[in-house]
Amino acid sequence: MPRVAYTRGGAEYVPEFLMAIDPEKCIGCGRCFKVCGRDVMTLYGLTEDGDLVRPGTDEFDDVEDEIVKSVMNMIAPDKCIGCGACARVCPSDCQTHAVAD
Repeated sequence: MPRVAYTRGGAEYVPEFLMAIDPEKCIGCGRCFKVCGRDVMTLYGLTEDGDLVRPGTDEFDDVEDEIVKSVMNMIAPDKCIGCGACARVCPSDCQTHAVAD
């Protein structure tokens, strides 16, 4: 049975948590990052081989010239509160959300 949450006014709602971000669909615009106050995701580089690498790491420096685009990646999915703000601002419909079991 899904967990029920309540608004300040007492209305019930069922949170839908961010479960995945499709790197093929993500355009790396950063809109979801900007509206998320929980630090659930951050921008990564996607290499020609399909590997995700985090900027500011030695690995990123090693493959920087192989980066084909930037995409959002979840770094702390357990921090998601299921508010859905990221889904509302995403122009590419690259996110999957679901009710927690």
